Amino acid sequence: MLRRLLPILAGLVVVVLLTLLRIADPFPVQALREIAFDFYQRLHPRPQAEFPVRVIDIDEAALAEFGQWPWPRDRLATLTDRLTELGAAAIGFDVLFPEIDRMSPSRIAAGLPGVDAATLPDYDALFAASLSRAPTILGFSRTPNGKPMTGGPKGGFAISGPDPSERIPFLTGAAAPIPQLRDAAPGLAVLSLNAELSAGAVRRLPMIWTNGSELFPTLSIEALRLAMGISTIVVFGDTAAEGYVDSLRLGDFTVPLTSEGDLWLYYSRPDPALMVSAADLLGPNYQQLADRIAGNIVLIGTSASGLLDLHNTTLGDNVAGVTIHAQAIEQILSGTYLNRPDWVGGLEIVGFLALGALLVVVVLLLGPVAGLAAGALSLAGAIGFSWWMFVANGIMLDPGFPLIALTLLYLALVFFRFLTTERAKKQIRRAFGYYVAPSLLSEIERNGDRLKLGGDVRRITVLFSDMRGFTSLSEKLEPRRILTILNTLFGALGHEIIGRMGTIDKFIGDAIMAFWNAPVDVPDHERKALRAALGMRQKLAELNQGDAFHLKADKAAVAELGIGIGISTGEALVGNMGLETRFDYSALGDTVNVASRVESACKEVGYDILCAEPTYLATQDFALLEAGALALKGKAERVPIYLVVGDDALAGTGAFRLLRTTHAEVLDGLRHGRDVHGGIAECLALAPQVEPGLVKFYEQLPARRADFEVRDTLQPLTPDIAAQ
Repeated sequence: MLRRLLPILAGLVVVVLLTLLRIADPFPVQALREIAFDFYQRLHPRPQAEFPVRVIDIDEAALAEFGQWPWPRDRLATLTDRLTELGAAAIGFDVLFPEIDRMSPSRIAAGLPGVDAATLPDYDALFAASLSRAPTILGFSRTPNGKPMTGGPKGGFAISGPDPSERIPFLTGAAAPIPQLRDAAPGLAVLSLNAELSAGAVRRLPMIWTNGSELFPTLSIEALRLAMGISTIVVFGDTAAEGYVDSLRLGDFTVPLTSEGDLWLYYSRPDPALMVSAADLLGPNYQQLADRIAGNIVLIGTSASGLLDLHNTTLGDNVAGVTIHAQAIEQILSGTYLNRPDWVGGLEIVGFLALGALLVVVVLLLGPVAGLAAGALSLAGAIGFSWWMFVANGIMLDPGFPLIALTLLYLALVFFRFLTTERAKKQIRRAFGYYVAPSLLSEIERNGDRLKLGGDVRRITVLFSDMRGFTSLSEKLEPRRILTILNTLFGALGHEIIGRMGTIDKFIGDAIMAFWNAPVDVPDHERKALRAALGMRQKLAELNQGDAFHLKADKAAVAELGIGIGISTGEALVGNMGLETRFDYSALGDTVNVASRVESACKEVGYDILCAEPTYLATQDFALLEAGALALKGKAERVPIYLVVGDDALAGTGAFRLLRTTHAEVLDGLRHGRDVHGGIAECLALAPQVEPGLVKFYEQLPARRADFEVRDTLQPLTPDIAAQ
């Protein structure tokens, strides 16, 4: 029992270790989870809808028409004025303005003699004036080597609950707009897309940032604030985990955030209607854009590849950074969010523990196929539930870690079973390969747990075989010659045993012990044992006829070899006996002793194959004849024995039927003291036609009258039985 439990305990330890890995949540585990969520988004992106959001794209066409970037700020002032004219609800620049415009005429003329620079246009002043006349937002970017962020946000922040600033992305430095422009714009926001988030795709967008003393909104939040005319953004700290963010509120909109203040981005497919080329807005027919601009939040950015503001999304698209801010606005307006509540991590861990433990138990107890079925069904259920939670509720349950971890666990368990199975098979084949039939060996391999030290009580049929004249041969032939004879004999006789699904227990000198119905079930084991004995008789006759032992050629003391076989059926203790590291599979018990004693009685009876009564009762369709009741060593009462003359085919012949009837009459005469010489003579006349070995039996029969005394337990063959 302990041996079977140890692999399960080891498997459960592996499950616990994998669970600890999930709890630690290193980067590879996080990356795997995010890739799984990316896949979900590709299968089920956020539905496209019409939202009051537009992007003025400084694209390749605009650069081709109006020149390389950066543009002079008088052109940006024109852009801003036209958006204001067309009724934009808010105008956000996803563009940095950290330096003055050196293309401004007043800047160029400042160093020229005789030129009054004050009379020339100042493009920064023009742009600042345009910014001040409209709900505009300028932005700054997080830069590790930038100057510390000074000043505060344009809008107010209120914190409800525990202060979450410890987890919010920190502005170590910033590339900020020049003060002239910053002061003019009603809004100020952070343009950075992430704070050292996972590489490959923009999956989360920080909504709030801090410089250590103040909070700052991202561009999408600030644009919404201005468009809605809201002065204060409320940030909610997580009451269950101090220092963590829960959500923020913007007017009537409550936005769920991660503990670090990020919004999980839920992308929709790129919508061409979202984009408006800056070339069209700066062109002479810009008023035709009024329907697309009026009342909309407008973000200004660039998709031109040379300006290096392209990013990958979870949908696999390469888009301008400004469109990611636009997607965030659309997400908030639609109320469609992705979220991982606090309880999700706990559910994932508990679920993995349960599935892992189930997989360990099923694989190790029921096998890889059952484990594969159970694992596949469990994973299908877990992934199906995860998918339903994603689609129906926007809750992200990790399907990636269970899929990979359980797959690896299954492969490890199968490999472990393979190693242990192969080890067991090698052990089995070493123990039984030379002693049982291949079909039995395969069955034993499937039930290798039976090869434990110890045994169980089974009903078996035992066969003992002993060579006649071995002592005289041993005295006159050299050991090598004796060994050759034994190997030839055992090889031939052992083949007959194994071919009838028998198990060779051992070779004892010139004797063979074999049994049937252990270590695995053998149907009709009594019949198979008798057929094996008859086959051994036939095989020995063939060997003697062909002088396979070279006894005739060597003029040995014995011209032919003979054997005696005793068979008995009954319960016996069968199992492995010896040491844990070295044992033999054997049988013990009275049945074994009876078979040995019956074999020894062959000389007394004058016949080569005898069986005990339990074997006879199970094989009465064979050609069997009563041989009397013998006093066997170790038995208090006489034991009835029977001659194994032939198989069921011989039993159906007329000669055997006649012999059986005459045989019964002779035995009845012996029991009642009548003269049986005439009957014996008839039997001797019939014997050569049936089985020549019977002649010696009948010749010795008159001297064995005591073996046929009337007793209650004896079941003699009667004419009625013979007629069957």
